[in-house]
Amino acid sequence: MHRLIMILTLAALAGCGVETASTAATGAAIKKQEMEEGRKTMSQVEQKVGQSVEQMQQRAAQDADK
Repeated sequence: MHRLIMILTLAALAGCGVETASTAATGAAIKKQEMEEGRKTMSQVEQKVGQSVEQMQQRAAQDADK
């Protein structure tokens, strides 16, 4: 009986470890996705800023020509 209790206790503890590991892996995957989305957003913002700068330079050149 004592062995059965020990085996069940160890099995329960092992199950907790597996759950913790899978939770950590899921959390890491979510963080990775968030970082990728952040990079994508940052790239889009950089492109928009670049386009705005180009437009301002074109307008300044047009105004200088007048």
